[in-house]
Amino acid sequence: MPAAVILLAAGQGSRMEGHVADKALTPLNGVPAIKHSIAAFIAAGLGDPLIIVYRDDAQRNALQSIAASSVPKPESIVWVPGGSERQESVQHALKATPPDCEFVYIHDVARPCIRREAIMALQTAVERDGAATLAHPIIDTIKRIPAGAPLRAVALEDLDRSRLWAMETPQAFRTAAIRAAHQHVRDNQLKVTDDTAALACIGQKSTLVPNPHPNPKLTTPSDLAYIEQLLKFS
Repeated sequence: MPAAVILLAAGQGSRMEGHVADKALTPLNGVPAIKHSIAAFIAAGLGDPLIIVYRDDAQRNALQSIAASSVPKPESIVWVPGGSERQESVQHALKATPPDCEFVYIHDVARPCIRREAIMALQTAVERDGAATLAHPIIDTIKRIPAGAPLRAVALEDLDRSRLWAMETPQAFRTAAIRAAHQHVRDNQLKVTDDTAALACIGQKSTLVPNPHPNPKLTTPSDLAYIEQLLKFS
């Protein structure tokens, strides 16, 4: 079924503390981070069209150079300027999604370990259920503290970890539904940290697709070596 892939590359990467200039462009085992994601979607038979959300003209120029050697038809890529926040970047990309795309996949390129098999499992779920996300169960013991409480001598509330899942990307949706969800978020000036949360704001559900493979997000300097090791064995 016709599907678009949105790759989010406009993030500032402030928590990298200056160790890399740009997470989307940083080399991982000699390959720019975004190229790992592009390769996984192409291997899964997706990426036509490919919508890349960029931060500024300098980054776009660098991304275009990478894309030229990464996709069969680089001239068909849709380039979209990002917003000040992730949800605004997604909204810009959804507006640029061609009307004949029944489904859309939204992926943070800071997750370069995404695998073809995981994308294909997600594809099966979204075509069946209309909304799906890769995720993994929480295995740590999770505690909650009162809002604004100090960390010293604080009451700890146990949470049932059997009901807790960590969201990943890509996340996939029927295009009409996620457009409506983000329009609702924008109209009501809501804040969401992922796209399943936007969908939940209009009362719709998402299917969890357990990902058996590590798919961490490149967030802090300590993630670099770990992700490079994962990519060596993927």
